[in-house]
Amino acid sequence: MTMPASHLAPWPYPCWIAHRGAGTLAPENTLAAFRLGADHGFAMFECDVKLSADGEPFLLHDAELDRTTNGQGASALLSWDALSRLDAGSWHGRAYAGEPLLRLEALARWLQGLGLMVNLEIKPNPGDDTRTGRVVAERVAALWARSEVKPLLSSFSVAALEAAMLAQPELPRALLLDRWQPEGIDEATRLGCCAMVVHQAFLNDRRIEAIHAAGMKSLAYTVNDAERAGTLWLSGLDGMVTDRVDLFEPQARLGACPGLSLALDVLIA
Repeated sequence: MTMPASHLAPWPYPCWIAHRGAGTLAPENTLAAFRLGADHGFAMFECDVKLSADGEPFLLHDAELDRTTNGQGASALLSWDALSRLDAGSWHGRAYAGEPLLRLEALARWLQGLGLMVNLEIKPNPGDDTRTGRVVAERVAALWARSEVKPLLSSFSVAALEAAMLAQPELPRALLLDRWQPEGIDEATRLGCCAMVVHQAFLNDRRIEAIHAAGMKSLAYTVNDAERAGTLWLSGLDGMVTDRVDLFEPQARLGACPGLSLALDVLIA
């Protein structure tokens, strides 16, 4: 058996990625969640970035504020000054009361101070795809200018990725897919992507092999089951986004891609 080509190609990112920080054990996309994920041994995180009304990149998944803050309505209508005053922790529990929304600049300082990495999902507010892709890419290039490993920029929005590519073509990009689309590989190639991040339910060995054959890495989201994780690693997966930082803490602390060790086990057997 030969080793999958994807494991032989240079890839600067850890294979275990904590979803929205540690977004189920702490309030998602807040510094508290990132700290908890790091405490569980994760060296890379996934999070959502959008723009405030005055163009400041900050972390929030939803277009609306209601689910994860004490604010209401569209976040796109508020300036960063107004957003920074919201409570983004109480919804998760009393221990996190007063946890603020997180500005991209503050996240960049924290990550780089600890030597940690990030997959930034460009999450545009409705109708703001192009501006968000451009502004996020420009800000990332400035904030990580001295870092050898840049953030991986991903998005479901083709327009946002295209804008990021035009603004800062040297930044690594990944196309997100919530289902398998045969044309997705061609789209990702056109966008100059180095990876595809696909909903885990739609990945198998043939599709992972097809992504590799196009010269890209294959990542899956959001994998919270140990058996499913093992199946995907055996299929040659390169990276896995998970909520279960507690379940996969031992593997994350090892740092090595499980697919490599699993393949060696098969060889030995």
